[in-house]
Order: sequence, then structure tokens, then C-alpha cells
Amino acid sequence: MARINFQNRGGLVAGAGGGMGLAIANGLIEGGADIVLADIKPEPDGIAAGPGRALYLQGDLSDEDFVRDVVAQTQAHAGRFDYLVNTVGVWWGETDLSVVDIERQVWDRVFDINLGSMMLAARHAVPLMQANGGGAIVLISSIQALRGDPRAQDAYGVSKGAIRTLSKSLAVQFAGDNIRCNALLPGYVRTPMTHRFDDNSARSEAVRKLIPLTRFGEVADIAGPSLFLLSDAASFITGSELIVDGGTTALP
Repeated sequence: MARINFQNRGGLVAGAGGGMGLAIANGLIEGGADIVLADIKPEPDGIAAGPGRALYLQGDLSDEDFVRDVVAQTQAHAGRFDYLVNTVGVWWGETDLSVVDIERQVWDRVFDINLGSMMLAARHAVPLMQANGGGAIVLISSIQALRGDPRAQDAYGVSKGAIRTLSKSLAVQFAGDNIRCNALLPGYVRTPMTHRFDDNSARSEAVRKLIPLTRFGEVADIAGPSLFLLSDAASFITGSELIVDGGTTALP
């Protein structure tokens, strides 16, 4: 049976300045992979010490020049390109409104970040994976890709739905190159972006009641499934979506 082992592998984790991305990157590094971590945020504390080697690059992952450079540096850093993980995303709750109310520049910028970063990283990473003989991609979507919301957050939700579709398209396009692509759909998870769940407010308690497991997810709950999807243990899984939401979407 295949085991999770990332030795002598390398890749890029986009959006690794904290939260889910940092946790996934650390799992790869601790598994022996040489990883480039990239984010618009400054380098965070807590990057794993090894045995894999880490390189942190700061910049805007919705900018194609930066993404092109990051992908090239990943190849140089690791000597190969096996993995692409993209966790980049923003949720602007105060300005991300219904399509009848949202400012167009907010809509466009959310799509530039949430979807554009996914497209750009794949555009430049896939050819290196093809040259490498294969690879694995994990794109972070959201359970908002599966449903509407009475509290409209249309740019976020629609962009996450598009990521789900992009993942399936990449899986089908490049299966013949031994490149797998899967989407992971988190539910309510505590990250720096979801700080609104960090208190014991009535709002947080109301959200917790929507989770059958009765707790918010933690970044480790996302890192574990992501590492599985990247690993050889998931070698026959592509074009799939893994819902990691504590049972939220199983409710009627």
C-alpha cells in the first residue's frame, strides 16, 4: 500500500503566509519535500525546520510576472516540480455583497485574487509538471461553491465555484500527463481570514450549531486531507472534490 512520503519531491504552496497554506507547506517540508512558500504577506513565524528545504517569497500571486518568477524559483529550488497547492483567497464580508449591490471594482478584485491566482499558478506550473513526468495539484475552494447564502457574499461564492470547475477541467486536460488535480472544500475553519469565529459571540455560537461535529475546523483539519490528495496514496484520485466541513453540507 502506498504511503505518504514526500522525500525527493518539490513544489509550490501559494498562499502560505499563514493559516491553511502554512500548515500544508509544513506538512510537505516535514515529509521531506523542498517547498517554495509564497504569499503577499511577510514571511511568517513557524515554517518547519525540515527535513525538506523551505524558501519564502513575498509578492502578489494575482500578478503574472511574480507568479512566473515564483514558479521558476520553485524549479530551481527543488530541481523538479511535483506539487502545486493554491490556498490564495480573500473574503471581504463588509463589501462583498449581492450582485445588485456590490461595487464592480470589489467584484473584479476578488476574482483577480481568488480565481486569477489559481489560473496563473496552474498556467506556469503545469508545463514543468509535464516535463517532470507528472504531479499533483490541490486547489482550495469552499463549501460556498455548493450553495447560496442568505447573507450574500456573491463574489466570494462564485469565485469559489469557479475554482471547483477549474480543478475538474485541469484534471481532465492533463490526466494523460500523469497530473492529478483535486479541489478541497473547507467549511467553517478558524484561520486569520475567519477571525470572526474566534470569540464566544452569539454569532459564533449560531454558526457552530450549523456544524454537526459541534466545533470549528482547524488548519490541521485541512492540511491532513490536502497532504493525502498530494500523496501517492491518492494516485487514482483526480477530478474529485473533498468536502471538509464537519458535516455542515450533510444537513438538510
